[in-house]
Amino acid sequence: MNGSIRMRIEGIGICAGAWCDWDTARDALRHNREFDAAQATRPSPALLPAAERRRAPESVLVAIETAQQACSMSKRAPADLPHVFACAYGDLPINDYLCATLARAPLDVSPIKFHNSVHNAPAGYWTISTGCRASSSAISAGDATFATGLLEAAVLAHTEAQAVLLVVYDVPATGALRDVVDCDVSFAAAFVLSPIGQAQDGIADLRIDVRPGVLAPEADVLHACGVRNPAAHCLPLLAALARQQQTTLQARLTPGTILTMETLF
Repeated sequence: MNGSIRMRIEGIGICAGAWCDWDTARDALRHNREFDAAQATRPSPALLPAAERRRAPESVLVAIETAQQACSMSKRAPADLPHVFACAYGDLPINDYLCATLARAPLDVSPIKFHNSVHNAPAGYWTISTGCRASSSAISAGDATFATGLLEAAVLAHTEAQAVLLVVYDVPATGALRDVVDCDVSFAAAFVLSPIGQAQDGIADLRIDVRPGVLAPEADVLHACGVRNPAAHCLPLLAALARQQQTTLQARLTPGTILTMETLF
């Protein structure tokens, strides 16, 4: 990417532990209060019909809930927004269920659980529930998933000259996967990003750039949460936005590339 991209953050959604929305998270981040994953409650996004809410796994619920919050704050119609759903691991509990069931009794695999196991399931629920026909992406990039998703959404907003929805989420591993996947808390966040020329009221401007380099060590944000879930790598950005702090942050894209994020108020 040549040159930086500047955009407006028009809306934020969050679903993580006791943080059920941006107002709650912003207050906690401003006062550096602990992230309490134990207080998490099952989201109930209004966009999904009641039957779908009952059947949908946690990955779908947290993704849809945060996306809905971000769109509501931005006053953008969900049906109008191209969107990028970024998740490092997919639905770990369903993956664990599928592996265990296939090993024990393959014919007992639930069609609904199999349907929900695909990586773009939350994006699919979103497009169906909102009637959105704009472009839809579902990406994964390991520990660099947040940075990659942000870059993808920023480039899309810049090239298409319109607002874009970014959703980042991951849910805890269960069963045997807990031994091999380092993710033990649920975390989801969403951002509505728009080019400066098309921006409405918003929270802050964000300028991003891709540079060669190695990510410098950073202090933990709210204890270890930032490293316990790939989606929570957006916590430094959320903290800067909550505190209205003009700063430059970094996130790893590849072993030799970093994404810089400059918050502007």
